[in-house]
Amino acid sequence: MGSVAGKTAFITGGARGIGAEVARRLHARGANVVLTDLDEGPLTALAAELGGARVHTEIADVRSLPAMEAAAAAAIETFGGIDITVANAGISAYGSVLQVDPEAFRTLMDVNVTGVFYTVRATLPAVLERRGYVLIVSSLAAYAAAPGLAPYNASKAAVEHFANALRLEVAHRGVDVGSAHMSWIDTPLVQDAKKDLSTFGEMLSKLPYPLSTTTSVEACGKAFVAGIEGRRRQVNCPGWVGAIRLLKPLLSTPLGEQPVRRFVPGLLPRMDAQVAALGRSMSARTEELETPR
Repeated sequence: MGSVAGKTAFITGGARGIGAEVARRLHARGANVVLTDLDEGPLTALAAELGGARVHTEIADVRSLPAMEAAAAAAIETFGGIDITVANAGISAYGSVLQVDPEAFRTLMDVNVTGVFYTVRATLPAVLERRGYVLIVSSLAAYAAAPGLAPYNASKAAVEHFANALRLEVAHRGVDVGSAHMSWIDTPLVQDAKKDLSTFGEMLSKLPYPLSTTTSVEACGKAFVAGIEGRRRQVNCPGWVGAIRLLKPLLSTPLGEQPVRRFVPGLLPRMDAQVAALGRSMSARTEELETPR
């Protein structure tokens, strides 16, 4: 793709974290940005920060195909088409399989998996017209599982394979598809988990290096934009995540699981107790957005 100047990028989950940082960087390079989110305040603030020019925002729920189709139509009406889709919107849930609220599990799957499908379904016709690029935001979690995060792990593995299948379907039509895989990034998602559960931070500290490290949103945004400009099949942040991908078959063997198995018996019951005391399996911010208004 090279330069993104004059191109139009459609980004879900654009109000905060990685989505907002990617929007800033693409906009600074001359791209038009279409940002969708449910979090109206930060979305409006980001549009004001970017100055309004070459920015269009839509309050839209990725779990609604009509909402995503309407957002895509608004993008086309405003900027003439869509060159880049970044299916970024995602949430997390707390607790083991025995503790996590089943409704939180359903919500997470709806956002993280169905939301990716609806985003791509709504924007792909326009991206095909411009022989553009689709970036599906997966995670290191697609390669390496973590206790207490089974729903999130499952969703990110699902969308990685969705990206792989989509790539096969559209390559002959000039569209490239990538999947993004990040370690722990200092986003609201990670910040909220650390705030809610001391055991979450404890778990991170017990993971083998470099799996225990956290990366800045700025570094992640830089990697995403480089991946978009290069139309890459995988975007890894930090770069060592690509090596974990190669080690994926080993990580689900008894040998690969050994470092994590050592601390699960002592940590997971305490994590579940904290989730139970919290009275919710999602962050307060996510639950607020879920509350009917």
